Amino acid sequence: MVDGSSSSSSMLSRTVEEFVRKEVADWDDEVMATTRFKAFSGQRSDWEPKYAFWRDLILKVATHLGVFFFHPSEVKNIWFSRGGLSPLCLDRVLLEMYNAGIILRMGDLVDPSSARFSQIFRRVVQVMGLSRSLTQEDIMEDHLILLPLLQVKAAEVVKTISENHWTSSCIITMRKFKDICGGSKEASTILSHLSGCRKVQYLVISKREFMEGVKVSSTQEAVSSITSLDYDVLHLVSTVDKLQQQLDTINRRWETSRELALASLKSGSRNAALKHAREVKLASESREKCTSLLNRVEEVLRAIADAESSKKVTEAIQIGARAIKENRISVEEVQLRLQELEDSIDLQKQVDNALESTSLFTGIDDADVEDEYKRLEMEVGSHSSQVCSSAVGVTSAKAKPEDQKTSEQLSDALSKLSLVEDTPMEPVILDPMKRTRSISNDLQVEST
Repeated sequence: MVDGSSSSSSMLSRTVEEFVRKEVADWDDEVMATTRFKAFSGQRSDWEPKYAFWRDLILKVATHLGVFFFHPSEVKNIWFSRGGLSPLCLDRVLLEMYNAGIILRMGDLVDPSSARFSQIFRRVVQVMGLSRSLTQEDIMEDHLILLPLLQVKAAEVVKTISENHWTSSCIITMRKFKDICGGSKEASTILSHLSGCRKVQYLVISKREFMEGVKVSSTQEAVSSITSLDYDVLHLVSTVDKLQQQLDTINRRWETSRELALASLKSGSRNAALKHAREVKLASESREKCTSLLNRVEEVLRAIADAESSKKVTEAIQIGARAIKENRISVEEVQLRLQELEDSIDLQKQVDNALESTSLFTGIDDADVEDEYKRLEMEVGSHSSQVCSSAVGVTSAKAKPEDQKTSEQLSDALSKLSLVEDTPMEPVILDPMKRTRSISNDLQVEST
């Protein structure tokens, strides 16, 4: 047991040493190491930079290791031990971090599972400052908690729980809460912190069977108070948890019996194969019964969640109706706003459908585009050469009659166009200035 503990300590020490060497370039410098490992002396301004160095390094190492609580002896003798020497200033560094609110002692946290009177007494002592001030010896006796890392871990736990539930609050068993937190000590610390932030509440049922659970707020608001329904939900959730454990046990037993039956068949032992086959059959029947019961309990939990959601919708409707009455908003105005909202939604859907259905360039290969571009380039080049060759030797005097002839041909073509009767057609004015002058002329004619 001792060998295993010393092996894990040496492995942890090597891990931290490798990380520190990457973070601190001059960690192996003897002069700097001697200066950093000395105890604090003089005024605060003299040792403030050294304190900031050790404070930041402790936070970085803890973040790298993924821990938010530790014992001071671990930090002093394992994390930062250098050739058997430990920093003499770490006691003062931890005390200063405690006074700055960066570190908490495990004993400072209020245990939500303790008696109500004990919780109130501890809070009064903390608020009124009746406890004596700590010394360096006191800070080295208890487990310490890094508050910034605890806050991050607690937020991750709440997020994990909220992702699996869509209601404003949810109830889980303490066993599941411990699994999410990563252990019993971690769960106790996180539960105490979240209880102080009013994000969770501890539930316990100790009538017939002892059951523990946690009610967690899935929103930014504080968790609601405990109701009798919460205890019923905890009982159902605990039943689901136990049924799931029982189902896992049955599945493992079924798999084992099946493998033994196959092995007996291969070895030619018919009686043993029949025995194991009977066990497989019994396990299958037990699994069906357990699965059916588990589905029924989960169906009840879903019905409760749906009822809670319907209650929230009803409350929202009542709040909206009360707001309409207080602001004296007519029903017609509400219907008009709803119709405008529906029209906007329909228009947005039409735009989205049009964008999705528009695929102008689907099925066209880049090589085809390149070939088409080359053909167009050749046509443009040949057309330009023809124009240049036809333009050689033509004088400006001859060009004018050609332009007049082209204009006459265009006029004859337009005069021969036949329009359908009773089909008014407005002239299309391409030039914006001409269109503006045309509109002003029409307005002048109407005014006269």
